[in-house]
Amino acid sequence: MLKISAQRTMELLKRELEIELHELQEKWHFSSLEKIFIKEEMYIDFKKYADRETLYTYLYERFKPFKKKLWREITDEDLAKLVQIPMIRITRFDSIKADEMMKDLEQRIEGVKHHLAHLVDYTIEYFKDLKKKYGAGRERKTEIRQFDVIEKSTVAANNVKLFVNREEGFIGTGLKKDEYVFDCSDLDEIIVFRRDGVMMVTKVSEKSYVGKDIIHLAIFKRGDEKTVYIMAYRDGLRGNTMIKRFNVPAVTRDKEYHLTRGAKDSKVHYFSVCPGGENEIISVLLTKNSGARKLEFDMDLTQVAVKGRDAQGNILTRYPVQKITCKYRSQGEIVFQKVWFDDSTFKLNYDGKGTYLGEFGPDDRILTATQSGHYRMTGIETTIHFDEDMVLIEKYKPQAVATAVYLDGESKNYFVKRFQFEVTDKKTLFITDHQDSHLERVSTNPGQKIDLKFAKVKGVEPEPEIIEADQFIEVRTMKAKGNKVTSKKIKTISMIDPFESVSPEEFETETEELSPIQKLKKSLEQQDKGGKSQMELF
Repeated sequence: MLKISAQRTMELLKRELEIELHELQEKWHFSSLEKIFIKEEMYIDFKKYADRETLYTYLYERFKPFKKKLWREITDEDLAKLVQIPMIRITRFDSIKADEMMKDLEQRIEGVKHHLAHLVDYTIEYFKDLKKKYGAGRERKTEIRQFDVIEKSTVAANNVKLFVNREEGFIGTGLKKDEYVFDCSDLDEIIVFRRDGVMMVTKVSEKSYVGKDIIHLAIFKRGDEKTVYIMAYRDGLRGNTMIKRFNVPAVTRDKEYHLTRGAKDSKVHYFSVCPGGENEIISVLLTKNSGARKLEFDMDLTQVAVKGRDAQGNILTRYPVQKITCKYRSQGEIVFQKVWFDDSTFKLNYDGKGTYLGEFGPDDRILTATQSGHYRMTGIETTIHFDEDMVLIEKYKPQAVATAVYLDGESKNYFVKRFQFEVTDKKTLFITDHQDSHLERVSTNPGQKIDLKFAKVKGVEPEPEIIEADQFIEVRTMKAKGNKVTSKKIKTISMIDPFESVSPEEFETETEELSPIQKLKKSLEQQDKGGKSQMELF
């Protein structure tokens, strides 16, 4: 590819040189004509010729003695340009300047001919000039990073509306006169449940038949084992009423699955969806002529294990059922997700790639801050692409106090501020809004310290300073400007992690939990060293 590219470049350069040579020769040719035309005063006898043809014949005859001095044959176009020369240009014609211009054109023509004769050398110099012109100060700013594999369906926008005709059994984006269900993507799959206990999954289309008497439909997520479906159905026309809990992680598209035992005239009495695996207590009402002593009873579904879709279920009752309703529904089990940040793709992942950020519940957020002084809070979706000038990414802690050091673009001074980030879904600025303002350091660690090193003054470098942020400035609102760090010229600013400045022994002493006996023993040991009596200690 490099050889082909270089050869192609040389061919293009050759073509450009040929075009340039032709243009220079044309300029030289017309300049010669113009010089002869004015010097020989051919324009004086123009009034003798009434039409263009006789005038051109006259000019052709006048130029015959000079043909050998010209680059090519004279044409009508050349003569048309000559007769249109303004009189002021003729009167101000300078023969010496015209000779100099023609000499310059001749030198340039010779130079182009030399390049054409030594085209390889000319191409090499062309590449060298490119490096000089676009090399220094224009270093590559892009970075080579790893691309993660993304399924199209996971990032597709909800760009269509889905409608359903439950009685007739049609779903699609073109049924605009029927019941609107939800927005979805044209790449999504839809899971459908019918009253006869049949389930199927089909792709979103303009109109498709999925079977009559639809009781539930939703966007199908492959591999989803969290969503639990609850179904109570009558097995055949006079069979038992069964209850089952199941999930649907995978299916074959457009294939019908019988969720009942397969008997004819089976019917679903109750159907429910639990996205987070919630538990339900259902109330069962039997028919009046069922013959049962108790016509109504409750059933706690924690007694029914979650199985696959092919499971037949447990017997709920042997009597005819009139109605089943939900009496109580618990909150779903809170599931915590471990999250990592991969700095090669600037995205989150659950696979252990990059920096570990912690375990996240459904309401937890990611806090990020950028060098421009903006922050934002997001969820833990792996499709989010974070800003590349990011200086902070961590799990958001509502009570945490942030310490930020930034340069104020207007005053050119550094400021320190302590504040709490406000919950927001928008990208928000927390430093001054001057175009030259930028964030130097930010941390949410308690007891944060700031290490300042100063530039030399008259050859002498001042002693470094360490500022304890919680003593230097109190906690203020997020919009506060903060306190000026120093009037000295700062060379570098860095944050000192307060936990790194504590020795392992001190950290263990401060944080370990002792039993009452261990505390008493430790107190007695300190009493021996300090000279206090046991009574004083007690």
